[in-house]
Amino acid sequence: MKRATRPAAARGVLATLVLAAAAQSGAAPTEIKVWRHDTGDEEMAASKAAVERFNRSQHKWRVTVQSIPQGSYTESITAASLVGHLPCVIAMDQPTVPNFAWAGHVRPLDELLPRAAVARLLQGGRGTYMGKLYSVGQFDVVLVMYSRRSRLDALGVRVASMDQPYTAEEFHDILMKVKGSGKYRFPVDLNGNAKGEWVSYAFSPWLQSAGADLIDRANHLRVDGVLNGDAALGVARYYARLYKDKLAERIPADEKGFEQGRSLFLYTGSWKARDYTARFGGDLVVMPPPDFGHGPKVGAASWQWAVTRACPAPAGAAAFLEFMISPPEMAAMSRATGLVPVSEEAAALTEHYRPGGDWRIYFDFAARYATPRPATPAYPAISSAFAKAMADLRGGKEPAEAMDEAVEAIERNIARNHGYGFAPSKEVAKK
Repeated sequence: MKRATRPAAARGVLATLVLAAAAQSGAAPTEIKVWRHDTGDEEMAASKAAVERFNRSQHKWRVTVQSIPQGSYTESITAASLVGHLPCVIAMDQPTVPNFAWAGHVRPLDELLPRAAVARLLQGGRGTYMGKLYSVGQFDVVLVMYSRRSRLDALGVRVASMDQPYTAEEFHDILMKVKGSGKYRFPVDLNGNAKGEWVSYAFSPWLQSAGADLIDRANHLRVDGVLNGDAALGVARYYARLYKDKLAERIPADEKGFEQGRSLFLYTGSWKARDYTARFGGDLVVMPPPDFGHGPKVGAASWQWAVTRACPAPAGAAAFLEFMISPPEMAAMSRATGLVPVSEEAAALTEHYRPGGDWRIYFDFAARYATPRPATPAYPAISSAFAKAMADLRGGKEPAEAMDEAVEAIERNIARNHGYGFAPSKEVAKK
């Protein structure tokens, strides 16, 4: 039987497709430029290894990374955004994400990333603005109260737990008892030498624990009656009293009060986990922050990845982000740095954060207590005004006056920027 032959036109089309496929398979991958800030050696090495794994895992995209000193990083990406020279992907401190989204420099990720990949993330793994997702991250840190079991036992002080945290009143009474023992001049170290974002990150959760906040999150416009309302003023008075009663040192001589046994408690972040575990072993206790009435709260979110609107290959940028937030990559970053992974699946792949792991409590804090900072472009102004108010409280200013001044500064900033895209509610419009 004679075999049928293909028409000449069909043979021509087939040849064209074969040549095109061959050309495609041999084509150079599309470059995805990434900017990130310089950090510690461990994180930089882990990030470099992750990029290399992504590049080896497929041949369509090739990520190249430029590192910029952290001290000038935010200014660098701000300057580049103004002249349209941003790369495809940028690392961003999560509280700054709404400002870049409002300005139109980064694009929503809701249609770029698979929903299942995003759904796995804890609060600390997401950055949003006006209900849309603009950034995702691999890790977080949490606020904790450190102490030493042997020293608590010696003073008859119980260890706080997630089931039974210290109430704010109980914690103050404990501090007074400890001071009265004569063993500690300043019973609690509030990490007082830390500047910048530390103040808002550390103490705005006290507001939220009391039922207050930095701003009304229902509209992201109203501050009066929120930051200077009764609940917020209660926290302000509590904070001021810690210094008035000399339970905390206004200007610490150094950052070693807890390490050297001069303070019984240290309020800081989980970035101390590795160091303190090695230093104190089983004597170290990790406790939640005090409960001001609505349960303990901790800040959420650290540095994350965003895709710029200038990116010519958003699909490639999204492929890189999806790879970075996969459980194996998140776990690899956590193992290298000790940072808290932001999904249960990733935590399960680590020795420290898996269920039963010796650092599991940090993950549990992130899952149960984390409250993101307000998702508004006004946040830098909010943080600055709140930090000034807290400094004024340490210096002895009357709490109502300090908080009223913060409210006025924040609302002026919001008004100057026409609400940052948030429409005023009828209640706000009437004021």
